[in-house]
Amino acid sequence: MSDPSLPSAAAPHSLLAALMWPIRPGETVGALRALVLIVLGTALMALSAKVNLPLPYVPMTLQTLVVLMIGAAYGWRLGSATMIAYLAEGAMGLPVFAGPVGGIAPLVGPTAGYLFGFIGAAFVTGWLAERGWDRSVVLLFAAMAVGHIVILAAGFGWLAFGLGLGAAKAWQVGLMPFIAASLVKNALGATLMPAIRRVVDRG
Repeated sequence: MSDPSLPSAAAPHSLLAALMWPIRPGETVGALRALVLIVLGTALMALSAKVNLPLPYVPMTLQTLVVLMIGAAYGWRLGSATMIAYLAEGAMGLPVFAGPVGGIAPLVGPTAGYLFGFIGAAFVTGWLAERGWDRSVVLLFAAMAVGHIVILAAGFGWLAFGLGLGAAKAWQVGLMPFIAASLVKNALGATLMPAIRRVVDRG
């Protein structure tokens, strides 16, 4: 007998957003629904940016947890679109980044790699979630770990080579302070998402 918590290639898989806001049979994701979810997602991103611990180069925030949960709940298309919309809001000057600040500066400064990494992280976490990885705590932890690696790798690469800090300095200020926190956020997200899903399924 197969474990129902594990993904099945044969059965269609509904993401958490679709369970909480069901789509009628034969209906595609409408523009209004997508817009509402994107606005909600960018608002959560802005709020999570305000919960931050200032560090010399890059502040530690709750954003990576929210990025990965949005990816897992929305899927790769809508999750990536939400992150693009979030960066666009910031580029237009809305105070949605940590600080609070907006404008182009965070998108070309020390935080740039991490911010653009949000898009890739939402993509990969959402892609795995669409294949059922969000039903299992272990698999969702792995999916979110991949998402975190994407964010941290993008941040490290930008600090080391884009800003010219070098690999050693970028490791010291851009990776080491975030490893333990990333594991904690992974565990939190991987526990919360299936729990919310079970509650919604019962409803």
